[in-house]
Amino acid sequence: MRLSELPRRTAAVVKSVDDATQNDPIARRLRDLGFVPGEAVQIIAFGPFGKDPLVAQVGFTRFALRRAEAARITVDVVSATVSSIAPAAQPDAPAAQRIA
Repeated sequence: MRLSELPRRTAAVVKSVDDATQNDPIARRLRDLGFVPGEAVQIIAFGPFGKDPLVAQVGFTRFALRRAEAARITVDVVSATVSSIAPAAQPDAPAAQRIA
């Protein structure tokens, strides 16, 4: 999925930034800004006309991007699971110690 297609407030992880041409300055700048593989990203807001520009958050930093720039960024949507939210129970610990 492209960052430009990501629904608002949906957690995702950057998979790649695609170069339109060899040594693409826009793709290089996006990577310099923090759009690197493995980095958490989400869309915060869309512009009023045609959803352009959009506000993307990478880490704790927000950037206004054109839809064409956001379309260069490939993302994977993150789905939360109970195991990723709660710590794993320790089977050898007494029940009173497991509940903290």
